[in-house]
Amino acid sequence: MRTRVRRVAHFLERIGLAMAGAASGLFVAAHTGSAIAFLTTQAFLLAMMVGGAIGFYLGIDTPPLPFHPEGENDGTRARIDAAELLSAIGTFLAAFTAFFSVAVIVLRTEPHMTWTVLVLVGWVLGITMQTVAGAIARLRA
Repeated sequence: MRTRVRRVAHFLERIGLAMAGAASGLFVAAHTGSAIAFLTTQAFLLAMMVGGAIGFYLGIDTPPLPFHPEGENDGTRARIDAAELLSAIGTFLAAFTAFFSVAVIVLRTEPHMTWTVLVLVGWVLGITMQTVAGAIARLRA
């Protein structure tokens, strides 16, 4: 049984992850919006922030599959945890694209449009993978 303090601590941790995701989404939106004219709307900024918050809230702290050491032979085979793999790849993509966007903003560079589009696609793919991973992990738990 979880104590009230542990539940509150876990909730605060998850809210912190959601805020980090929203901030990351804001940086990616600022970078891509400054390069792609029709993405300079407040709705786009809000959508990127909400997507980041949901992705980071659900996808970073996923409950893992139960671990079975190799010595146990209960008829089950080791298998890949899809939620864990999606979460890891999604978190990497989202964090990398946010880092790239911050670097572009701070260094005041103008990368080729291809890189900007790749950042946008990488961000959307990353937060989508995180959200799907979180949903998978919570459905099986």
